[in-house]
Amino acid sequence: MDELVDALVPQLRALVELADQDGHMTDAAAALGVPQSTMSRRIHGLERHLGVPLIVPAGRAVVLTEQARTLVAEIRGPLAEIGGAVTDLAEAADPDHGIIRFGFPLTMGAGVIPDLLAAFSAEHPGIRLDLKQAHGAVLVDDLRGGLLDAAIIIPPPRQLPHVVLANQLIVAVVPAGHRLAHRSTVSLTELAEERFIANPESYNLRTLTDAWCLQAGFAPQVKTEVTEFSTIREFVSRGMGVALLPRSVRPVDGLAEVALRGSGYVREVALVTAVRRPSRVVQRLHDFIVDRAGEWTAADGIRASS
Repeated sequence: MDELVDALVPQLRALVELADQDGHMTDAAAALGVPQSTMSRRIHGLERHLGVPLIVPAGRAVVLTEQARTLVAEIRGPLAEIGGAVTDLAEAADPDHGIIRFGFPLTMGAGVIPDLLAAFSAEHPGIRLDLKQAHGAVLVDDLRGGLLDAAIIIPPPRQLPHVVLANQLIVAVVPAGHRLAHRSTVSLTELAEERFIANPESYNLRTLTDAWCLQAGFAPQVKTEVTEFSTIREFVSRGMGVALLPRSVRPVDGLAEVALRGSGYVREVALVTAVRRPSRVVQRLHDFIVDRAGEWTAADGIRASS
């Protein structure tokens, strides 16, 4: 049995990496730090052991069969946990050093997240943070693929281990000279005739915007679609429309942010980990962030989760 495990673990890791590299054998071999010939032997050895085809040639790459894709989905988590256990043993000898691959949304590059990471680095100078900013769907894929150890994601993916830290407040963003700019609150019905600037339909906030407006009795007239919140704010400041966005960390010239009347105009901010049992170094950052979640304030467009 030990010999079987010794043989299968490298082969299974090779299959997962091949899936992550979209069937490019050379890239997968490089990611694992082995020659391409070794990579190929591992995949074909796994095929022989299982008695099923795992790859099909496709030009300069290969395509994983349905059986291979099913197997990858089943073994990705357990392999990550094995890696975490090995990392734990290494960290036990030197718990103050290590690397954490951490992700957070493009929309949270200022304010509370940089403050938290800077404070963590000051307390733990021996731990290196490899940071990635990306769209939430990319962060989820990277967590699943083992490319990230943990990430802040809005809203949390229900299928991955996570803890809700806070709620992100959503407000109406209008040009500074808009008829509603000096109001303390506004109801969504008062925006029914406005032109909206919003994210594409695949984005979570766009889904919420459409749903909230429909609940208020109208379909938003989305005239401009933009991926980045900062660009949406630029267009709003130029009078191209209004938007529903998180409250900005810093004042933006030409804009007014007005609270939405009623409840429920929030998004959950969550800390998500890649595996059920993160390594000790990753757990250290996890605990650090969770312990300070109560310090997040409405000034950051965020309020502590109740």
